[in-house]
Amino acid sequence: MRIAYIRVSSLDQNEGRQIELLKPYDIEKSFVEKVSAKNINRPKLQEMLEFVREGDIVYVVDFSRLARSTKDLLDITEYLDKKNVHLVSIKENFDTSNTTGKLLLTMIAAINEFERANILERQREGIALAKKAGKYKGSRPKSINNIGEHYKRYMSREVTKSKLAKELKISRPTLDKLFREYLASNDSLE
Repeated sequence: MRIAYIRVSSLDQNEGRQIELLKPYDIEKSFVEKVSAKNINRPKLQEMLEFVREGDIVYVVDFSRLARSTKDLLDITEYLDKKNVHLVSIKENFDTSNTTGKLLLTMIAAINEFERANILERQREGIALAKKAGKYKGSRPKSINNIGEHYKRYMSREVTKSKLAKELKISRPTLDKLFREYLASNDSLE
């Protein structure tokens, strides 16, 4: 079976480009995910890894869609290899069904990780310079007018934090921060 794993980093990004690039490969089943690749604990990735069977081929547009670190990429490919599932990357133009593909995979994964580290380093340097010049203040603080009502819904088990964060269009850590601030402000009122 020809299977695609498609990932974008956030909810507001569009996976259309990847879907278009995969069309010529007659994909039979796709796993689409809108989440960061900071680790391999991603629901659709895990679902895809469970789904694949011997002889299947997993297609990705490029390795960065599958994993951010060399270790994660190699762990995923090793897992697929143990299940006798091949991995094909379109951008890097190879598959793991041969030894050359396996060698290239290791080298490209290392280069991708190196590039990612350089980008993050430059970003940190740029932010530090902008802060020093007084031009960077960080992201704007988030606030939800009726956070107390949402907190009560969470506490009464009407909704999980994950579902509530999605509903409010904020991240889980931001929701946790808003809950802490809410609780702290209510403690000071008593």
